[in-house]
This record gives sequence, structure tokens and C-alpha cells, in this order.
Amino acid sequence: MIVVAGEALIDLVPSAAEGLASAEGLAPAAQPAPGGLPALLPRLGGGPFNTALALGRLGARAAFCSRVSSDRFGTELLRALRADGVDTALVQRGPEPTTLAVAEIGADGSAGYRFYAEGTADRLFALPGPLPAETRALSLGTCSLVLEPGASAYEALLRREAARGVLTALDPNVRADLIPDAEAYRARFRAWLPSVGLLKMSVEDAEWLGGDPRAWLAAGPDAVVLTRGGEGLTALTRDGEWSVPAEPVEVVDTIGAGDTVNAALLHRLAAHGALVPAGPRRLTGEEWRDVLAYASRAAALTCSRAGARPPYAGELAERP
Repeated sequence: MIVVAGEALIDLVPSAAEGLASAEGLAPAAQPAPGGLPALLPRLGGGPFNTALALGRLGARAAFCSRVSSDRFGTELLRALRADGVDTALVQRGPEPTTLAVAEIGADGSAGYRFYAEGTADRLFALPGPLPAETRALSLGTCSLVLEPGASAYEALLRREAARGVLTALDPNVRADLIPDAEAYRARFRAWLPSVGLLKMSVEDAEWLGGDPRAWLAAGPDAVVLTRGGEGLTALTRDGEWSVPAEPVEVVDTIGAGDTVNAALLHRLAAHGALVPAGPRRLTGEEWRDVLAYASRAAALTCSRAGARPPYAGELAERP
């Protein structure tokens, strides 16, 4: 089992970026609001949520660990996970509202966000009891490791599971607007590295964090995977470096692309028997290129359609 821990939220996406398509069971198609502002359509999202959903769609045995509101949005978030086979038994519930993230889509399809997270349910996540005995990997990242008091509980979960031999994966997925003290967060990030087995991030996040990915390898991770947008993906280990190009695709938007990479990496690593301590470090160059190419294909499909809509396993099998 792969457990994904972190926030589930609602992305409010400009209708122009969606071709005025209807939301996923949450709202009908909307016309632009008066005054030139686009209508905002609700989309199920959040980096960890997207990662768990993508794992389920790819056929992995996955579970989601979070605190989710008992409001309508929270109910829809859990319904979607269950529909794609994700176990939600580890989810805590609370009456506080669901976090909202307002997306702004650039001309190139890139997405920026403004978050409304004060007093929301996912911030009150508490350290859970033991994870299922069959857990082989734990994936964390994004807002959940920033917003207190939940961030400290997720950090404790990371350290506890790493200490008991679970392969841990971290995607910081930096949201700078949510980080009040950048230097304090950078120091905290470095303190996580001894407990991280697989570190995945964009080159933009690596630059913001101000470090050298090779130096981060020396601090603990077995592998670092860098996403480079249209230039593809690169994996670094202590023994080498391997890259694959990006899959050619007409980009609609990039919402959820990095989260799809997270899921595809873990799913393909499992296929190579690498969801064990030091497993990623032992892969050959050929195996790493296979893992990266699989993740690249999955991310391309997500980028080819509006919103965070990760592919199913059958869609990947159909690609030439």
C-alpha cells in the first residue's frame, strides 16, 4: 500500500480555462461574471489529494491520510477518492470548512494559486495511530507541511514512518504566499531530508529553496527527481544522473501535472520492486529511464486537459 498524507481542497478555476465545461458534479457550466471577471468553477484538488487519486487511477493500492471537512466539498472529495479505489479509512473529519485555492492560469497554461486556508479542516490534522502493516511508501508535501498546527503532525508522521523502514517521498511543491518566513521554512526543509527516501520537486522549487540537489542527496534521500517543464525529467542518485524528454503535448493547463508525476514515480518504482529502504538508489540507469518515461507520459496526459484530471492506466497503455 502507498499512503498519501496531506491536504484535500477545492481549486476554483477560471471558466475560460475550462472551456465553460461543467464542474465534476459540483456546479453547472458558468458564463463569465459581470465586469469582465471569469466565473470560478470548483474543482477537486490539493497536491496530496491529486497524488492519491492518480495512484488509484493507475491501479496502485493507495490510501489517503488527512483531515477533511464534513461540508459538501469534503464529502465530494472523499467520494471521488473512493470511486477510484483509494482507501479513506485514515481520513479524519471535522466541521470546519474546506480550504479553497483560487487558480490563475497563465498564457502558457501554467497555474498560480491564492489560498483561503484560515480556520479550515485540514489545518487541524492530528498524528494518526500506526499506518496499515502493508504500507510500503508514504508520500507528503505541499500546503500540509506549511500550515500549523497540522504541519507539525505531518512532520511527525514523516519521521515516525521513515524510522520504521517505510520509503518516504516528499514533494515540497512550494507555495511561497503561504510561507511567512522563507528562511525558517528552508531550514525546516533541510531538517526533513534525513527522513526522506525520494525527493521530487520542480526546478523552480529547487531554485527557491536555494540548495544544490546533489548536496541534498548527501543529506539523506536515495534519489532526487527534478521536473523541468517542457524539458522533461531528471533523476539524480549518488551513482549517476538520468534524464528523459517531456512527452510532446498541446498544453491546456498544468494543474495537477506535478502530482501526477509523484503518483507515476511511486507506481513505477513499485513495479521495479523499489518501494523499500534504499530501493531507488539501487535502480539501474535503464530502470530509471523507464520510471521517468512513464511519469512523463502520465503528466503529459494531465496537461492535455483542463484541471487536475490524472490518467487511468488504460490511457497510458494506449499511447504509442
